[in-house]
Amino acid sequence: MILPIIAYGDPILRKKASSITKEYPGLKVLIENLFETMYAASGIGLAAPQVGHAIRIFIVDTIPVLKNLDKEDPDHDFKGEPGLKQVFINAKLIEKGGEAWRYNEGCLSIPKIREDIQRTDEVTLEYEDEHFKKHRTLFSGLAGRVIQHEFDHIEGILFTDHLTPLKKRLLKKKMENISKGLVEVDYKMRFPQKK
Repeated sequence: MILPIIAYGDPILRKKASSITKEYPGLKVLIENLFETMYAASGIGLAAPQVGHAIRIFIVDTIPVLKNLDKEDPDHDFKGEPGLKQVFINAKLIEKGGEAWRYNEGCLSIPKIREDIQRTDEVTLEYEDEHFKKHRTLFSGLAGRVIQHEFDHIEGILFTDHLTPLKKRLLKKKMENISKGLVEVDYKMRFPQKK
């Protein structure tokens, strides 16, 4: 089932998400719904808080976008990356490393806004998969970027938090309009201040 994506301004997007156990009710269906919702919105990552669940789950699938890459970013050529499709449960950040670089990011909860965000190109996470098997993995490239973005969501952080104060001020009105539903989107959304 395609779920509505929660728009900027809803307090759930600012809440630090809680860990869960394998007994969490409806977990398998929630994971299926996350993937269906993400694909319907043409996303490559989605966190549970973005669909109204303040729990430490996010999903990533960079395979479709890597298949369709062109040479728009010659400094960060992701061609040749195998892509990653993964469920992350109860993720903990162990280490960030590598070189920091800017890349143009967007967010399904903040439609029509894209900005260059500086992140390192490597991240090590401890997490559990959908079978609650534990992993400790180093991710890099596009997968590393998307994972850092989605991990931020379960910590109550949005990509716009990484912008300079000036840039945040310049985007303030657009962000307020998003929370009021004054933005056109082609996927299901729930707006916290829509009248």
